[in-house]
Amino acid sequence: MNPIYKSLLVLCALVTLTGCLVSPVERSGGPGSTTVQNSNATAIFDASRQVFARYGYRIGPTNFPNTISFDRAAGTAGELAFGTHMRSTDFRVQIQVLRIPGSNDFRLIPRVLRVNSAGRPGFERETQMLRTWSHQMRPLMREIRDLAKNAEAPAS
Repeated sequence: MNPIYKSLLVLCALVTLTGCLVSPVERSGGPGSTTVQNSNATAIFDASRQVFARYGYRIGPTNFPNTISFDRAAGTAGELAFGTHMRSTDFRVQIQVLRIPGSNDFRLIPRVLRVNSAGRPGFERETQMLRTWSHQMRPLMREIRDLAKNAEAPAS
């Protein structure tokens, strides 16, 4: 292989990686992500509980204020589709809540997981779904954004 070609290939790889590493938080997260302006983690948590409850989700494992999770049973068709017949299968939407530095804005980044044997500690197995599933959460993320934006800071 030609040394010039190798050098050009390394340079392209470095430029690509550098571009990925310096993307601002406001544009991070991929499909389905949204920014909640002038809010706080408590308002986002409350809004997300309201929105996901309307769509049949229940609260799942949560690491407040960094992540919020919601689970919904996949049903018989989901269990057959994912090869988990006779075992419980849930869809879990995990929302990462990132504070944007220097502002009161937060970035919500959804991630959709398939959970086998959900609710059984030690037996749960999470599998991340394709990114297009996260994109399907965009309308819910926008509802959360609309409910939680311009929230006052919680009283201490």
